[in-house]
Amino acid sequence: MDPVDLQLGNKNLWSCLVRLLSKDPEWLNAKMKFFLPNTDLDSRNETLDPEQRVILQLNKLHVQGSATWQSFIHCVCMQLEVPLELEVLLLSTFGCDDGFTSQLGAEGKSLPESQLHQGLKRPHQSCGSSPRRKQCRKQQLVSRRKGLEVLHRQRRRLGWPRRVSPPIWLHGDFSREGSAEGAGSTIQVSALPSRLFQGHPMSSVLKETQGGDQFGELAKKYLQLLRTSAQQRYGSRIPGSGQSHAFHQVYVPPILRRATASLDTQEGAIMGDLKVEDGTDVSISDLFNTRVNKGPRVTVLLGKAGMGKTTLAHRLCQKWAEGHLDCFQALFLFEFRQLNLITRFLTLSQLLFDLYLSPESDPDAVFQYLEKNADQVLLIFDGLDEALQPMGPDGPGSVLTLFSRLCRGTLLPGCRVMATSRPGKLPACLPAEAAMVYMLGFDGPRVEEYVNHFFSAQPLQEGALAELQTNGRLRSLCAVPALCQVACLCLHHLLPDHAPGQSVALLPTMTQLYMQMVLALSPRGHLPTTSLLDLGEVALRGLETGKVIFYAKDIAPPLIAFGATHSLLTSFCVRTGPGHQQTGYAFTHVSLQEFLAALHLMASPKVDKDTLTQHVTLHSRWVQRTKARLDLSDHLPTFLAGLASCTCRPFLSHLAQGNEDCVGTKQAAVVQVLKKLATRKLTGPKVVELCHCVNETQEPELASLTAQSLPYQLPFHNFPLTCTDLATLTNILEHREAPIHLDFDGCPLEPHCPEALVGCGQIENLSFKSRKCGDAFAEALSRSLPTMGRLQMLGLAGSKITARGISHLVKALPLCPQLEEVSFRDNQLSDQVVLNIVEVLPHLPRLRKLDLSGNSVCVSTLLCLARVAVTCPTIRTLQARKADLIFLLSPPTETTAELQRKEKREPTAVTCPRPHGYTRQSQNLNKGSISPQTFCPSCSAESHLGHLAPDLQESDGQRKGAQSRSLTLRLQKCQLQVHDAETLIALLQEGPHLEEVDLSGNQLEDEGCRLMAEAASQLHITRKLDLSDNGLSLAGVHCVLRAVSACWTLAELHISLQHKTVVFMFAQEPEEQEGPQERAAFLDSLMLQMPSELPLSSRRMSFSGNALGDEGATRLAQLLPGLGALQSLNLSENSLSLDAVLGLARCFSTLQWLFHLDISFESQHILLRGDKTGRDIWTTGSSPDFPAGAEFLGFRRRCIPRSLRLSECPLEPPSLTHLCATLKECPGPLELQLSCEFLSDQSLETLLDCLPRLPQLSLLQLSQTGLSPKSPFLLANTLSLCPRVKKVDLRSLHHATLHFRSNEEQEGVCCGRFTGCSLSQEHVESLCRLLSKCKDLSQVDLSANLLGDSGLRCLLECLPQVPISGSLDLSHNSVSQESALYLVETLPSCPRVREASVNLGSEQSFRIHFSKEDQAGKTLRLSECSFRPEHVSRLATGLSQSLQLTELTLTQCCLDQEQLAILLSLVGRPAGLFSLRVQEPWADRAGILSLLEVCAQASGSVTEISISKTQQQLCVQLEFPRQEENPVALRWDPAPGTPRLAHCDLGTHHSLLVGQLMETCARLQQLSLSQVNLWEDNDDSSLLLQNLLLSLSQLKTFRYADKTFTQAPLQLCPALTPPVIPSPGLRGLSVSPCGQKPQVALEMIFRGTQL
Repeated sequence: MDPVDLQLGNKNLWSCLVRLLSKDPEWLNAKMKFFLPNTDLDSRNETLDPEQRVILQLNKLHVQGSATWQSFIHCVCMQLEVPLELEVLLLSTFGCDDGFTSQLGAEGKSLPESQLHQGLKRPHQSCGSSPRRKQCRKQQLVSRRKGLEVLHRQRRRLGWPRRVSPPIWLHGDFSREGSAEGAGSTIQVSALPSRLFQGHPMSSVLKETQGGDQFGELAKKYLQLLRTSAQQRYGSRIPGSGQSHAFHQVYVPPILRRATASLDTQEGAIMGDLKVEDGTDVSISDLFNTRVNKGPRVTVLLGKAGMGKTTLAHRLCQKWAEGHLDCFQALFLFEFRQLNLITRFLTLSQLLFDLYLSPESDPDAVFQYLEKNADQVLLIFDGLDEALQPMGPDGPGSVLTLFSRLCRGTLLPGCRVMATSRPGKLPACLPAEAAMVYMLGFDGPRVEEYVNHFFSAQPLQEGALAELQTNGRLRSLCAVPALCQVACLCLHHLLPDHAPGQSVALLPTMTQLYMQMVLALSPRGHLPTTSLLDLGEVALRGLETGKVIFYAKDIAPPLIAFGATHSLLTSFCVRTGPGHQQTGYAFTHVSLQEFLAALHLMASPKVDKDTLTQHVTLHSRWVQRTKARLDLSDHLPTFLAGLASCTCRPFLSHLAQGNEDCVGTKQAAVVQVLKKLATRKLTGPKVVELCHCVNETQEPELASLTAQSLPYQLPFHNFPLTCTDLATLTNILEHREAPIHLDFDGCPLEPHCPEALVGCGQIENLSFKSRKCGDAFAEALSRSLPTMGRLQMLGLAGSKITARGISHLVKALPLCPQLEEVSFRDNQLSDQVVLNIVEVLPHLPRLRKLDLSGNSVCVSTLLCLARVAVTCPTIRTLQARKADLIFLLSPPTETTAELQRKEKREPTAVTCPRPHGYTRQSQNLNKGSISPQTFCPSCSAESHLGHLAPDLQESDGQRKGAQSRSLTLRLQKCQLQVHDAETLIALLQEGPHLEEVDLSGNQLEDEGCRLMAEAASQLHITRKLDLSDNGLSLAGVHCVLRAVSACWTLAELHISLQHKTVVFMFAQEPEEQEGPQERAAFLDSLMLQMPSELPLSSRRMSFSGNALGDEGATRLAQLLPGLGALQSLNLSENSLSLDAVLGLARCFSTLQWLFHLDISFESQHILLRGDKTGRDIWTTGSSPDFPAGAEFLGFRRRCIPRSLRLSECPLEPPSLTHLCATLKECPGPLELQLSCEFLSDQSLETLLDCLPRLPQLSLLQLSQTGLSPKSPFLLANTLSLCPRVKKVDLRSLHHATLHFRSNEEQEGVCCGRFTGCSLSQEHVESLCRLLSKCKDLSQVDLSANLLGDSGLRCLLECLPQVPISGSLDLSHNSVSQESALYLVETLPSCPRVREASVNLGSEQSFRIHFSKEDQAGKTLRLSECSFRPEHVSRLATGLSQSLQLTELTLTQCCLDQEQLAILLSLVGRPAGLFSLRVQEPWADRAGILSLLEVCAQASGSVTEISISKTQQQLCVQLEFPRQEENPVALRWDPAPGTPRLAHCDLGTHHSLLVGQLMETCARLQQLSLSQVNLWEDNDDSSLLLQNLLLSLSQLKTFRYADKTFTQAPLQLCPALTPPVIPSPGLRGLSVSPCGQKPQVALEMIFRGTQL
């Protein structure tokens, strides 16, 4: 540039800028699109002179404000070749636009008015500047020029690029929420990237409307305006200077798959498995469906971040603008990240016209046209997962409500609606029938296609593809389209300067991929560190506040220029209303925002370690019903973990300006947090996130810790997984030694995902459940399976795999000989495919289970599979039931040599012996369930199988092995018919031994059942043949019985026509059994008949569900003795009358094997059972003849009682008389258990009257039977009327039990228990009168009745007449203190009472114990009686009269010291000893002087005193009469090791008290002080004890115990020596450990006594 032109005037500066920008119009157009996203660059400016077009564009930029203009000037200086002088002048104009505005106005005059932008005002003309002001400005520019030159050079050294060619992010995804900035203003976005939709082909010609030509013209103009606007917004991007056009036009559509899932319209969540269809890629044209013409037509595109949802939406808008999607006349695109900023209510017309594009005139007419042609209107909503919930339910104007009404067809009915979203919770407004399309990113061919398009030069293409082929990790990252473009950008930067293979080494992780991208955007490898960290701070602030949209006020102009120059920021138009708009900015991709935020956290000195670690968290990708939107920081922890890698330290240190120590500390903190997370129990989504983070760190130690901490069972349920996720998991598992089980259930998986598991040798179980993945998935899986050396279980369920996919798996399975279980459930496999799978069985030597259920196999194929089961020596079970089809195999135990021989195709066989001889026979033909059978306990189930080498080709050795193994064949509900039974019989006759054959639920009918029954003896069945539910008729039963009569291995036969049961149970072959065999069979649902074909010997029989009636039962009872000994006989549901039922009791006398007869009359349950413990007595031959009664019992070493249980039966007197008469001849002992709803008094009397005539009766029980209030008296009378009754137990008038003595037992005591019988005072005399007739009544229990005080008083008065020798229990009878006092008063009249105890607290006990003879000493215990003062005198009177009462214990009876002193003073007796023990809470608080004062009030002589404070107890023993002259003794008796009196302070000296004590305690012999502190300063207490001890000549024992005693008292108290014992009668001195103060006190006491 000519230096003359570089003058300081604004006019020359303006001219220089215009000439500079005129040289690169494409660059200026790109910046205009960035700073003014909604600017029209093509419509009316093509005819202008280039310089005039530049002036017009600069005018538009300048009127946006100083921030936009400053950012633009920064871009000019950073990107273009600007001379240093001009750059200084441009930078000096920041904020000073006077001169520039005037120059702009002068240049603007030359432009016609029509060429000015219609949406912008003409800039105001400046009034000019005075010469003085201009001169001052020139001086300022000259003075700042040198400083700016220095600054400019410094910026160049830091690497400020002169010209950067920004790449265009074609796969950006802006599906993130924006902040509600500007609350209160109506901020809304018009045109932004959006997502995918579902449409239909329609006519491109505008329909004729009824409004006339003018109406159509308005609509045509608006539709054309829509296309023009879409072309400007989403048309071909303008390439930058020096870049090829193809670089910006790279677009490869990702994989689209239709998904089947139901939406919960209440919760808004995807219900069930999101099943992605495999092998059915969806193209853009396939998304339109014209066949559905009614109702809302909604499509939801689901895809993870970076999959290209927004880019695809842009592509659709571009194609529509270019006329390719001619099925739609109008297309509108909105973004929820900007719609969320709306706070006011909107109508649909306001949304379309005010916030998107306004018609030129008459918007109502245009809107009416759109309504009439709604089926040709498409609305796209991008970022549905970011949608904010409305403030109230169905708010009338919220954007989400408008979206809901559009989806449901209440607004613009018939229109097409498309929404894009990330997987997760979706708003509830989506209809349940919405179509779901899943975006799965790139597969291998698409990655290759993208690389070929990205690199225009052939060498670069080949080099990039070669690098991707050598690095599987980078190849897996490229499955995400956004990462694929970043990888290509990095390779474009690295390939020219690096040798082959070195470029990929710099891109091992996603974090380093982004790091290399940032370096690639910085020429010469120099980074503007300050700008990068400042932009990272903006990114972090946005993540923390949930903000992805920024305005000019949020970002400094230099940062906007920096972001625009390096393509880190993108711009768009934000409309705030009609005619009002502003420019918004966002990071090119949310993942880029997260990466820059991570850079700021790791390198900025503003961030400390604690703040950093708060961002290292794991996010769950499960659907959360309580969370409306997803977090913005999905990848932030991953980037932080990646930056913690040692490889990134130089890069971070550069950003931190050399502060490597700070960077190292932060990296170590991140690794430490990940170590803690690795040891926790995490859910499946968090495990995947943790693996990503650990893999990014490239720390082998951390990877090993994570891998070893993973659980053995690792489930992944109901969240999407990509190929990158599985590749990362595989990388972590490589550091694990132990095997692992992976279970993928409900996880949407890409078809090529199994390729990520190649070489993962740690997987032991691999399961894919409910995945709609088909042949492509199976082909990818087949390539991975042979590389998993530990794989034992493979499951692939719910997949649409065809023969093509199975063929790949069948070829791969033989390469996995270690497999033990394979499952192909619910895959809709054809018959031929199933047979192809079975063919692989010989090549899987360790296989134990093959599951082919849910694959619709026909009958002929099933018979072919049965043939395979018969011929394949390793198969031990074939189970087919409806859709179930399972093979169970028993692989042989092979040695290494055998495996080597097998590899050489040398078959070997290992067999095991046949089952041991073990027989258990019974036959049960009823409608009940089959009883379990017991097999040989010495053998396991596996030992009954033959183990052969897996080879279907029959040889002699294999046939021999086949005969020695056991096969279980279950073909249930398989629609088998008679001819199939013939085929099956022919097949099974040549096969091995059959353990079980189950053909239930088929259509064999009579003939088929007969054929199977005839063949049973030839099929070598060792356990069971089940022909249930096969249409067997009554006539067919006879045929089956005749056919099976010759089968001597039959052990049980269960036939029930009512329940369609036909089951044959077999034992071993006759020659292998250890004894004779018995068998029999009877039928149900038949009239009375005895088929001649029936074998008549059995251990179990059942006639249930027949129609025998009374006559049949009688006839059967006559035949039973001829059938031998049975274990059971079932006669249920045969319509028997009560007389017939009761008549069965005669069987006790006719059937010696019968021990239990259970009868439930109403339900007609009748069961006769033998004794299980003696069931083998008659198995060796005929039954011996036993005499009746006791002689029969003598045959057995022990008496086993017989029992008759009769329930649900009306027990009237005649029936009871009949029953007892029948039982009279029954051998004993006999237990009779009766139960009915209510038993009358007459029936009870009848029953009790019959008891003497039943000498063999040992137990009579009436359970759950209502009895009258008179029943206690009837039962009590039985104790005297029937001497054999030894116990009567009646509870709650519903349960009564009578126990009888045997005939051999002598007469003894009897007991009566009548609890809960509501007995009151009026019943006492009658009951006592009946009980008094008993000779020897041991125990009587009348607890839980209603006696009360009056009833108990009455009972105590009658007590002397009742001969009780044991105990009387009167607990829980609602008694009070009156009963306790009356008991004291009654004791003199009851000489046989030896002990009584009363507790009136919560225990409510009242018990009296007797002896057979008069008891001299009696003990009385009263607890919690709450005596009042007026009760004390009455208690003392009773104690004075009860001369035989020698001990009384009062526990918590509310007696204070005063009342106790009164009681002691009032108790008086002629002679004898009386001991009173009081336990009260005040005993541990009272002083020793006060307690001794209480004792001094006693009317008798005190011989012993014992005080224990820990037990709160005072014990005084009195001797009557008082003898003043007798010696005295004191006793203080603590239990060994138990403190007795604690914290007791001795009082002051009172001469009167000493006198009373010396008088009362003259005969005191024992004194015991437990836990008493004898304080040294308590002189009164010491003097009292000195005087007292000197006067106690009878004192024999003195004990003292205190827990604080620490030293031996004899060492501290020299006075305590044998010569100084104060009393000549003192024979023992016991001092337990005590504290120092008590020691001193004792020393004072005994020194005083020595004096």
